[in-house]
Amino acid sequence: MTAGSRPVEIIGGGLAGLALGIGLRRAGVPVTVFEAGDYPRHRVCGEFIAGLPDEVSRKLGIEDVFEGSILNTKVCWFLKDRRIGDMRLPRAAIGISRFMLDARLARLFVGRGGRLVTRRRMASDVHGPGRVLTAGRRRYADSPWVGLKAHVRNLSLGADLELHLGTGAYVGLSRVEEGWINLCGLFRRRSGLRGDSPEGLARTLRSSGLFALAERVGGVELRRGSACAVAGFVFDRRVGQRGAVALGDSCAVVPPFTGNGMAMALTGAALSLDPLLDWARYRASWEDASATIQEGLQHEFRVRLRGAALLHPMLLDPAGQSCLGALARTGLLPLRPLYHLLH
Repeated sequence: MTAGSRPVEIIGGGLAGLALGIGLRRAGVPVTVFEAGDYPRHRVCGEFIAGLPDEVSRKLGIEDVFEGSILNTKVCWFLKDRRIGDMRLPRAAIGISRFMLDARLARLFVGRGGRLVTRRRMASDVHGPGRVLTAGRRRYADSPWVGLKAHVRNLSLGADLELHLGTGAYVGLSRVEEGWINLCGLFRRRSGLRGDSPEGLARTLRSSGLFALAERVGGVELRRGSACAVAGFVFDRRVGQRGAVALGDSCAVVPPFTGNGMAMALTGAALSLDPLLDWARYRASWEDASATIQEGLQHEFRVRLRGAALLHPMLLDPAGQSCLGALARTGLLPLRPLYHLLH
């Protein structure tokens, strides 16, 4: 421990919180991470890390947690039952489950001398010097969205990542470790949404107009304990909270398939590291450190958040989907420019 370093408390032990804690501990700062749950556990997440610069992992000191992960390069898009586009990613995306990744990050944080307090929910609306909020999405009781996720096996993919647009829904399938495929979808809230069995997944997909995908999913093997759901959230492009340091989903929630939320969480942690070190070592006030972090996050994320806010409704609106289909038929679907805009 560096003599005289101020301690940092991190509220939330997800990607941003643990990665930031690891970076701070590597620099000798005393850090406590408070996590309401435990490890390992499954979370609703795309588990597809696209556009993460190597320097982010190096800065945080987390390169080893991705050892053995899947590298995904090919993507295909489907509109209902029709394949409408294919692309090769400019940079391979990392496929790794949150079940594995969070557990590895937690072990690394503790191994570097961090204090990890699990099964303890802390107030996420209490701000102050040395407190960083990474506790997850802002909650809205009247949110129209439900996220479902499960790991499945015995399913052939048309590419490393399949993206399926349905009626009031979209679903992604991507490869993660041990031959599992992460099936993660966003659905407009309604009764009958189930993801805890192959039959329930198939019914949910059929109700969204994804009949061919439902047929493929009906006979898969479902990974025990992987099915989970989340509700009560909305997507917005507001970055952080004034007067507080908020990272990950506490900073901003980018819609899935139009953004790279996992990479944003890790990038936000890396952007925050130096200003927090300056505060911990008495080289900056909390006000100056938090303002520097806020400016950095806004500069880094504002374009992709605005682009996602424009594209997201089109993916779910019938007229927007028809437009995407027409562009695909004429060979004008701008997949690569959209990727660069959103990543």
